[in-house]
Amino acid sequence: MIEVKNIYKSFDGANVLKDISNRFEQGKTNLIIGRSGSGKTVLLKSILGLYDIDQGEIWYDNREFVKMHHKERKKLRREIGMVFQGGALFDSLSVEANIRFPLDMFTHQSPVEKKKRVEFCLEHVNIEKSAFKLFPSEISGGMQKRVAIARAIALNPKYLFCDEPNSGLDPETATIIDQLIQHLTREFEMTTIINTHDMNSVIEIGESVLFIAKGEVAWTGSNKEILETRNKKLNDFIFANKLYAQLREEKN
Repeated sequence: MIEVKNIYKSFDGANVLKDISNRFEQGKTNLIIGRSGSGKTVLLKSILGLYDIDQGEIWYDNREFVKMHHKERKKLRREIGMVFQGGALFDSLSVEANIRFPLDMFTHQSPVEKKKRVEFCLEHVNIEKSAFKLFPSEISGGMQKRVAIARAIALNPKYLFCDEPNSGLDPETATIIDQLIQHLTREFEMTTIINTHDMNSVIEIGESVLFIAKGEVAWTGSNKEILETRNKKLNDFIFANKLYAQLREEKN
């Protein structure tokens, strides 16, 4: 579980996050949604420690991140997996070498142990062995995202962060990635936080949704509750989405 309490963050005197509080539950897909410039990316980066907050608390289970020393933060980061928007795979490394990279960096496992872990992670994201030796440029965008997810879980993290994991994917592939993230979250009991603007993802896997508008919490709930909300800001944000409009019409 990750919890943020009364977070404030500003840049050059302009408030970007204003009194943000929320709990991100373990074993669930927790989504942060909002318009461009709403502050959702700043919140994600603040939780990760990429930005120092001006005020507030960030708790990783019973550990308060803000008060941690450098060594404590470094240790915690080994418990965190990250899926970047563009995948961020190393072009010069093969698929299996990309997965092995964090194992080489942060563990003292033997070559045999690393090989087993690489195979375990790739099998869990449905990558065939025939693709292990390929390079990122030789595989599809959807497969690249699956490899990025495999790398993110290589160190068996307690916490998984995903920044726009469906960016650049067609709807069918995006749904596959959503379902994969949700499946892994449940299987490994991770606390997963996903930053997205994709309403299809919200409807598909939004077990817990935080909607931010102009740096403030505007709504919280689940993908089931979102179809019945009367929150004007949230409706203005999502009503143009065809899938949402169709589901809303069917609901009524």
